[in-house]
Amino acid sequence: MKDEKTPRRAEGSTHKAALALEDGSIFLGSGFGFPREVSGEVVFNTGMTGYTESLTDPSYSGQILVQTYPLIGNYGVPPRSLTDGFGIPLHYESDRIQVEGYIVQSVPPYPSHWASQRSLSQWLFDEKIPCLVGIDTRRLTKKLRMKGTMLGILKVAEEIDLDELIGRVGEVLDPNDRNLAEAVSVEKPVSHGVGNPIRIVLIDLGVKYGILRELLARNVEVVRVQHNYLLDKILDLEPKGVVISNGPGDAKKCPETIRALSGLLETELPVLGICFGIQLLALAAGGDTYKLKFGHRGQNHPVLETSGNKCYITSQNHGFVVDAGSLKDFEVSSVNANDKSVEGMRHREKPVFAVQFHPEGSPGPYDTTYFFDEFLEVMRGCRS
Repeated sequence: MKDEKTPRRAEGSTHKAALALEDGSIFLGSGFGFPREVSGEVVFNTGMTGYTESLTDPSYSGQILVQTYPLIGNYGVPPRSLTDGFGIPLHYESDRIQVEGYIVQSVPPYPSHWASQRSLSQWLFDEKIPCLVGIDTRRLTKKLRMKGTMLGILKVAEEIDLDELIGRVGEVLDPNDRNLAEAVSVEKPVSHGVGNPIRIVLIDLGVKYGILRELLARNVEVVRVQHNYLLDKILDLEPKGVVISNGPGDAKKCPETIRALSGLLETELPVLGICFGIQLLALAAGGDTYKLKFGHRGQNHPVLETSGNKCYITSQNHGFVVDAGSLKDFEVSSVNANDKSVEGMRHREKPVFAVQFHPEGSPGPYDTTYFFDEFLEVMRGCRS
């Protein structure tokens, strides 16, 4: 057993905490949030702000999230009553915390912000999320970059048997082996902006509130439907376009969605895929996807257009990408400037395009919100 860090007790903590990884290493610190044990895929996010948005992002379902930025929780947690003009909470991406567990370097004991309603620790406790505090998150991040994302167990308790914990890491099930989207999708269709002139069907695989907000800001009606909604039922809604949302895990575990999208590609309806949506579209068109070594999760990922000389700074959260060599009906429209993985694709003949990053950029940059405007223009051109 490799002890990666001498335990450090965070201020106000009354519990110990440990993270055991599948390579046999263990990180020891203090426990915040709720005292319990969880398991999942350990991933890191390089964002310097927006922890409330990250924690509530459904794309993190099944994962233990590590924040590389050392100051997390410093502005507290705002109330859900702070909403936009559509009644959507401003600083959340869903109705609950979605991560399995949380890991940070430090948590300020006294958060300060005019909108703060409670501390990060209290929020994590209220939603029964364990948090490991006081470790060298840089060391942990470097390990995940070198070896790739790993499965792990995070435990917060008064006493922890480290040998027993390490002995059970090999039993952790990979969350990517199951359809994670079905747990974060809506249970039945939900309509927003009823009465607006253009109707969009949003296939909800764990959609972020930011995406919904950007669509409603463009004066459209949005009907959110389940991850496995049948194609015939989608067409019965008579939409002018379809949006495929972000979501967690491996897109190959969503066969019902892929089947519906295969049929959708036979129509002339405009389609926009975002993050998880680009992977599902590629699979529906006979393409392939693969898993990245440690994923792209952060707010400053550079994306290059394949035609022209534009570079965009984007917000990203994904562990899988489209295999460029597998595409036939689509052409690659943008790539990641760091590893050249696919960041965007467009159908060669139909009004269908998709991006791997998050154009709504919440939290993060807004360089690419024009994709929503482009989608709206495409729908207007196809209304007849």
